[in-house]
Amino acid sequence: MALIAAQIPSIAGTAVTMGAAASGDTCPVGAGLWLLVRNGDASPKTVTLTTPGNDVFGTAVPDKEYTIAAGAIALIPLLIQYLDSETNSVALTWSATTSVTRAVLRF
Repeated sequence: MALIAAQIPSIAGTAVTMGAAASGDTCPVGAGLWLLVRNGDASPKTVTLTTPGNDVFGTAVPDKEYTIAAGAIALIPLLIQYLDSETNSVALTWSATTSVTRAVLRF
């Protein structure tokens, strides 16, 4: 698994380093963390945040899907609810990775 390290923008401005989306991507979750996704392809792409565990009633918590339109940029909150306590991160699953780049930002 490839853990995507969080980048911290500065008040002076920051050039964000985008990496290619890949199978096995994981990233930290919590307050102030966001997943920045750029879809440079001609078709929409979906990223799924794998949500582990069950709710208080024992029902599996559904995974959260976000669709990024063709040519669009999305900013996705990395909520603590996505935390897998065994890995201390969230697993990302991409519908396809062609022309998709991503970064994690901490604000």
